[in-house]
Amino acid sequence: MSRMYATSLTAAGVDLTPAPPCVFVLFGATGDLAARKIAPALYNLMRRGLLSERTAVLGVARRPRSDEQFRNEMLAAIGAHSAHPVDGGLWNTFARCWHYHITHADASDEYRSLAKRLGELDKLYDTDGSRLHYLAMTPDRFGALAENLAGAGLNRSAGPAGFARVVVEKPFGHDLSSARRLNDIFSDTFGESRVFRIDHYLGKETVQNILVCRFANAIFDPLMNRQYVDHIQITAAESSGMEGRRGPYYESAGALRDMVQNHMLQLLALVAMEPPSHIDGESVRDEKVKVLRAIAPLMPEQVAQRTVRGQYAGGPDTVAYRREEGVAGDSTTETFAAVRLFVDTWRWAGVPFVLRTGKRLAEKVTQITVVFKREPLQLFEDPGCPVRGANRLVIRIAPDEGISLITDAKVPGTRMLFRPVKMNFSYGSTFESASPEAYENLLLDAMTGDPTLFIRSDEVEAAWRLVDSIRGGWDVSGRPELETYEPGTWGPKAAESLLGDPYANWFDMPKMV
Repeated sequence: MSRMYATSLTAAGVDLTPAPPCVFVLFGATGDLAARKIAPALYNLMRRGLLSERTAVLGVARRPRSDEQFRNEMLAAIGAHSAHPVDGGLWNTFARCWHYHITHADASDEYRSLAKRLGELDKLYDTDGSRLHYLAMTPDRFGALAENLAGAGLNRSAGPAGFARVVVEKPFGHDLSSARRLNDIFSDTFGESRVFRIDHYLGKETVQNILVCRFANAIFDPLMNRQYVDHIQITAAESSGMEGRRGPYYESAGALRDMVQNHMLQLLALVAMEPPSHIDGESVRDEKVKVLRAIAPLMPEQVAQRTVRGQYAGGPDTVAYRREEGVAGDSTTETFAAVRLFVDTWRWAGVPFVLRTGKRLAEKVTQITVVFKREPLQLFEDPGCPVRGANRLVIRIAPDEGISLITDAKVPGTRMLFRPVKMNFSYGSTFESASPEAYENLLLDAMTGDPTLFIRSDEVEAAWRLVDSIRGGWDVSGRPELETYEPGTWGPKAAESLLGDPYANWFDMPKMV
């Protein structure tokens, strides 16, 4: 059984099996991701009883640290970023399992020392020689890390009953060519079955609930097709800019590579996929990759007509993107991207999937809105009534995770007046326990070897093939032009045109009903 349903089982009082013993090898241990996400996730897995008592954590980075210094830094990080307060007694016990080792990612000769340290920890914690390597590093180091791990024999288990796996953060490559090179390296060094490409969106409870909503409730999936669906909107908006020194990274990525290539296309695939034969890693990912392959790459003229790109200007309290730290003064990097796509399958032929993402937008929100077609015969039209809206199924990924169905209802009174009403499910009010953070789900899955919520190599390449066609159209023709938008808005006005109807609009959280 897939671990996808861990939270539901926990809520129902079913005990979950802890992860097997292993050494969790955290490369980039002194970095921001380790402090904000990885350390809190490991602590909360321990707090929930989902880590083996024979688990060790080895932080690996180039900066000098003692074990004690590393433990103190991680304690401070967990205190600052964990959704649950730190229990001093629990941490004091868990802290003894945290260790630190200096290794430069590209220094192959230093991996012999790392292998020796891991061997010592294997014996100390009786881990059966199992290692989970987590690459919380900049993407340019991934290939060298994999090859150096293999050169030191760290791509194999040190014991007959153990495992050796590697978790790779996004972005996986910069384009299709670089992604293929990385896939080849990881295939040669670890093998596809032991490579876990992480997309933290897939660890979110509401994202996993997309499959449950569609395939565990008989009323929904029969409506999810071209006969009933007018179009589907996917929004991933952020109100922040380049905080946390993101400027240099964002200059090389932009909104298209940073968000569309991974998070947004994964959401699209889950909404559009056919029912898998089983809920397991290969069956689910087989169906997702079919969707991605069914989206034809865009020709340059299609890029000009079916995409919008923008860049945020300065505001009263914020600086323009071009004035952010690490950003070129004449930068043409997009901080907003929107695209109109079609999935050429029997189920979805002709149904637009319209995606938008951006920085410095009106608010931080990620949601999927399935907009249904109007009824074939409109019996209740009244010239004195406002124009009625469409029925919608709204899947809120963040914040206020949940699902809403929006329909029309009659307003009490003598006239036949309508008002949209919302049937709402909210995680926060329905379940007593808080949802685990996405990284908790994903780290547990990687340690137990469940690949369902991770991205396979063919998914990566299919997504890059599409994104490269858009990026290539922008670079070759310069169309559509890069538009400037005001911070605190929903981006360039031109994004409205992608909906294909002058009366259609994006359904933002404040005006969702």
